[in-house]
Amino acid sequence: MRVLVLGGTTEARELAGLIAAEHQVITSLAGRTSAPRLPAGETRIGGFGGVAGLAGYLTRERVDVLVDATHPFAATMSRHAVAAARAVDVPLLVLRRPGWTAAPGDEWHHVASVDDAAEFLRASSAARVFLTTGRQTVQAFAGLDHCWFLARSVEPPAPPVPRRFEVLLDRGPFTVDGERALLAGHRIDVLVTKDSGGSDAKLVAARELGVPVLMIDRPAGAAVPTVPTADAAAAWIGRLPPVSH
Repeated sequence: MRVLVLGGTTEARELAGLIAAEHQVITSLAGRTSAPRLPAGETRIGGFGGVAGLAGYLTRERVDVLVDATHPFAATMSRHAVAAARAVDVPLLVLRRPGWTAAPGDEWHHVASVDDAAEFLRASSAARVFLTTGRQTVQAFAGLDHCWFLARSVEPPAPPVPRRFEVLLDRGPFTVDGERALLAGHRIDVLVTKDSGGSDAKLVAARELGVPVLMIDRPAGAAVPTVPTADAAAAWIGRLPPVSH
């Protein structure tokens, strides 16, 4: 079968590696990083041009299965995947890692969006903020002059950025020891993050140090088949009836 994976996540790369020997896998990457980690199989980079563009690609490339393995906060792409798959009657599976769950000792404050997180900080006494929400969100915090920000991202964020601001260019995975040292060394008094799931090293370190967490909740997803791991996605694809071209 021809499988189109909307990727950019660890789970997408894992899935491509699991099924590339039996299926024709095309992984689509948004192209927002200059040196992405490439998966097994074929790779395309760039957008599709909305729902109509994705639907046209599915038809033109004779895609048999569409897997949405994008980041949990790539809400627009996920909506387009649902609409395009329905339009051309292609099976759709969502591969999404589970979100995080607070543990005893955590102090989490939940907000619905990046803008809400900025407003929360505006009204708070936070002074030194560790920002791990991605480079495209940094501008939402640009007007918060009472805070000093340490923002970690794979590539530098574009302006505007906060006036008191330092960027840390790094790519995970990260360790609890490393995150603990980073939080303590920079005297961080609040961690801002998205509920992306996956490694929780920074959350464990924050818990151990008593650092509050401002948690941006995931956007609601559509009611479509969803699995939490690449192994489960490979098994789901394996149960589909064979097709011939």
